[in-house]
Amino acid sequence: MDRIDHAILDHLVADGRISNAELAQRVGLSPSPCLRRVRALEDAGVVTGYHAAVNQAALGRGLRLLVHVDMADQRRDTVQAFEAAVGEVDEIVGCRRMFGNPDYLLDVAVSGFEAYEQLYMERLTALPGVATTTSQIIMKVVKQSPGHSPLR
Repeated sequence: MDRIDHAILDHLVADGRISNAELAQRVGLSPSPCLRRVRALEDAGVVTGYHAAVNQAALGRGLRLLVHVDMADQRRDTVQAFEAAVGEVDEIVGCRRMFGNPDYLLDVAVSGFEAYEQLYMERLTALPGVATTTSQIIMKVVKQSPGHSPLR
């Protein structure tokens, strides 16, 4: 990757809806070579998709928490069942499997404390293989790079 590829990525991360003509102008290329470079970045797996950034608070889910999950065991079937079940819980807006402790870090968005208590008691503690959880309230997101973080 050269400096033009990096410039293309910077512009796409900042505005995934930028037109190819505008992108080409900003990086100093004509539209056809610019589009070829974008397609090459997509084909190489560098650009993995284009997404809308959703403000969870505007959806009525302004309470954000990080939930540390420790698993009772690490068997493949347990891990697969846990990960599949996490995908079914709308309030879990991000999930990362970690090296070390915790085993998983969940990003949760809910309307308030009562909603979190209900989610916790009915869904989170019932996820396959969960041994313990620890919840932390997100006070403020200080830095978040577009296109890089689930904590949106």
